[in-house]
Amino acid sequence: MITKVHMEALSPTMEEGQLVKWHKAEGDEVASGDIVAEIETDKATMELVARGDGVLRRIILQEGGTAPVGEVIAVIAGADEDISEVAGASANGGPASSGPAAPPPAAPSAAKGADSPATPAAERVEDTGRDGERVKASPLARRLASDLGVDLSRVEGSGPGGRIVKRDVEAAREAAPAAMAYAADESEYEDVPVSQLRKTIARRLAESIGPVPHFFLTIDVDMGRVIQARQSLNALLEQSGEKVSINDILLKAIAAALRKHPDCNAHWQGTTIRRFNAVHIGVAVAIDDGLITPVVRNAHAKGIARIAREVRELAGRARERKLQPDEYTGSTFSVSNLGMFGIHEFTAIINPPEAGILAIGGIEDTPVAADGQVVVRPRMRITMSCDHRVIDGAQGSRFLATLKGMLEEPTAILL
Repeated sequence: MITKVHMEALSPTMEEGQLVKWHKAEGDEVASGDIVAEIETDKATMELVARGDGVLRRIILQEGGTAPVGEVIAVIAGADEDISEVAGASANGGPASSGPAAPPPAAPSAAKGADSPATPAAERVEDTGRDGERVKASPLARRLASDLGVDLSRVEGSGPGGRIVKRDVEAAREAAPAAMAYAADESEYEDVPVSQLRKTIARRLAESIGPVPHFFLTIDVDMGRVIQARQSLNALLEQSGEKVSINDILLKAIAAALRKHPDCNAHWQGTTIRRFNAVHIGVAVAIDDGLITPVVRNAHAKGIARIAREVRELAGRARERKLQPDEYTGSTFSVSNLGMFGIHEFTAIINPPEAGILAIGGIEDTPVAADGQVVVRPRMRITMSCDHRVIDGAQGSRFLATLKGMLEEPTAILL
């Protein structure tokens, strides 16, 4: 029985996938449930399993290629079955119809340091020069000119028939070193392929910053008591080998404050506003080619040590691109912390349909007035991005005031 292997929707928001690796080769036996390939989705690298038994007769999408969800990327069938009717496969299992094209074979190179006096016609390279004039150059001269940044149309050739050879390129370089000398590995620019994650980030940001009416509220918080609380918590956890960070305490305080202000822990639904009682916090994590927000579920009901463990585990899997869809979807509110990068203050873009996101800056020793004197205190700025369709200025301000109170007196988190 013929089974078409489709590009499956391996994440809720996936529109296309990139084939990272085939785990089976053409001709291999395949059983239903076997892992046949790894697919890079818009969020993570997921495993694609076979939906039928037989032989992997045809690979249509090559490694590195992309295909939209639903497209046939391979064919599983019996060893003797005719698969000629399957899209993208020929009757005799010919070459693949999609995926990146194989590079053309390289032409044999001339011996290094010398020009071949009898270069075959297939190797001779002609560039278009000024006024459409054809420029004759040996392969070695052309490569050297490319490495050194020499314009062959401005070089006089001394070879047979005016052909440019190695010595001509070297002489041109010596004549104008400043204008022509480039290191062999330098280029003016590099085109970097866009990953599925980066494509999704670009699409989601455009969906957010355009339609969503953002406004921003910033508070300045004295973090002295949080720093003391962290030291006390880590002393208690010392025997277990666990530690909590400032960010872990922040997440607990944010969850507690959102419980008191469900109008900020909400989603815009178009015709309704969905206010959540549970707090599922999306924590922005930077990975190699973008950003992903694993979710700490029911953060309001968890202790700081448990939040710390979950954040470490989720962030580790996020950087390995091993998160499952239920680990990065379903957040009710998000947090982005750039304090560890020395950022003082910034604004973040809301992740629809959420109504808010907090941008956390770094803790800095700051001179402030206290009881008529100037003292230095550890201060931190927090900026809230609000969807004005859901959160008004007064609602956002009350939430931030509650959060500020909890951070400046951490025992308030327990109330």
